[in-house]
Amino acid sequence: MRNFTRSEVKNASIAQLKALSDALREEIFRTVSACGGHLSSNLGTVELTVALHRVFEFPEDKLIFDVGHQCYTHKLLSGRAPLFHTLRKEGGISGFPKREESEYDCYGTGHAGTAISAALGIAKARDLQNEKFSVIALIGDGSFQNGLIYEALNSLGVLNTNVLIVLNDNGMSISPTVGCTHDVLEKLKTEKTLADAKLFERFGLTYRGVVNGNDFEELLPALEEAKSLLEKGSVLLHVATKKGQGYPFSENAPTETHGFSPKPASQKEYAAALGEELSALAAQDRRIAAVTAAMTDSLGLRSFFESYPDRAFDVGICEEHACVLAAALAAGGMKPYYAIYSTFLQRAFDEIIHDVCGQNLPVTFLIDRAGITGPDGETHQGIFDLSYLSLIPNLTVAVPKDIGELRAMVRMSAEFSSPLAIRYPRMGEEGEICPIEIGKFDILHSTTSDIIVYAAGETCVRIAHEVLKRAQAEGFSFTLVNARFIKPLDTQFVTGRKEKYIVTLEDNVLSGGLGDGIARLMRESESTVISFGYRDTFIPHGEIPSLAKKYGLDPDEIFDCLRELHARG
Repeated sequence: MRNFTRSEVKNASIAQLKALSDALREEIFRTVSACGGHLSSNLGTVELTVALHRVFEFPEDKLIFDVGHQCYTHKLLSGRAPLFHTLRKEGGISGFPKREESEYDCYGTGHAGTAISAALGIAKARDLQNEKFSVIALIGDGSFQNGLIYEALNSLGVLNTNVLIVLNDNGMSISPTVGCTHDVLEKLKTEKTLADAKLFERFGLTYRGVVNGNDFEELLPALEEAKSLLEKGSVLLHVATKKGQGYPFSENAPTETHGFSPKPASQKEYAAALGEELSALAAQDRRIAAVTAAMTDSLGLRSFFESYPDRAFDVGICEEHACVLAAALAAGGMKPYYAIYSTFLQRAFDEIIHDVCGQNLPVTFLIDRAGITGPDGETHQGIFDLSYLSLIPNLTVAVPKDIGELRAMVRMSAEFSSPLAIRYPRMGEEGEICPIEIGKFDILHSTTSDIIVYAAGETCVRIAHEVLKRAQAEGFSFTLVNARFIKPLDTQFVTGRKEKYIVTLEDNVLSGGLGDGIARLMRESESTVISFGYRDTFIPHGEIPSLAKKYGLDPDEIFDCLRELHARG
């Protein structure tokens, strides 16, 4: 697609802006269909982003996206249109704002709730350096539930600086937005009364809205007014948009079309199995409850929410609150399961330590999208959880080798009376369902070789099996162990083995994970421990197998290492 010039947007008529929006929407649809990505959120914000580029002077003015997955139009209008076909591909442009990618991306984002804090920081830096430009935070109503937003608003008057907050209200996060903030915004949209706007004005904001964010004739004058009001103070412009705008199938199914990515036909989502198992447990035990932070469908919990609504809690994009809620449910005698993506669980680290594990409460964390997740890039790779969870007292950390083992672990968890974390990738093979004993490894292939390989999780077990086939074809072998518990490690098993060479594989950063744990156990032995996992770096977007190979889990490198160890004897 050709580049668009600033003058095209600045000088265009309303009719030309509408035609431009249609072309941008078509390009987004075509690219996401080919590359995967976030569809409905971007379709809904085309006119709003075009209008922002019309009224403000980017990159001199600064635009900060909350979450950032709705930035595709911004990328197309900021010199990256010819590269847009590389969206989310390795070496191509990111699906999120990225500072090193363009001067138009002034702040990198990927998690919700950060935009107002970032806008305040950039605006304050501007003031202190006597610069003159506008700072705009574009934030959705889903993110407006996040507690960090209110921490930032609490600082607004104290910091004594001016920012424009554009509240993009489409009634959705990934799933429909829930909670009292949603109710306030809905009332503002439907009753057209400003009484509820006092909520924002008490933070020192001038409130304007509600404006149709898909209509240039309403949107442009409202943005011009907001820009002029910025000279006197901070402004909140409340804009209503339609998620999936312009494509009826997306408008009617905004949750299903929020994110799109091809799925291998031979594999199943772990989330589907989780939903089945959790619903089955809940039918037998009224203590079972499910907690999620605005991700009911993508985590496989829809059937649970429909069958057991009184025991199902979607708290919105409030990961820390969800963790404390789960802890308190457990303290009150319930058996809560907190389902969440690995990358988002990081936000609740303090609450995991103090509220759940510090009180030794039976909360089960169901950690989806663990390991390299691929095209969403640095902010979404789930490669740290084994490290930051393994250091917490009272917490058991389990890593199933396939979906069957996940099912077994969930069933086992029903009678487990302490904190438990089960982490797994998005896709996998079904596998057998066998009884699980806490803290015990499982031998997958046994030999008399002087080499033993410990593999944690489906990705690494699959790599280990591939390498084993190659080794056997070349006339040597090794013992392969499913290291399905990272904490507690199977100490008796590990220390009782006599192999000279120990190799560990984990779909996680090397520091603090399986390899480190086994190395500590064996530091007094004469065995050599060699660990494979991800290097000490942030992993960009791309295809999962390619990224894994490039950043530390290379089957060829692992095979070469094992062949050399075999040759040593």
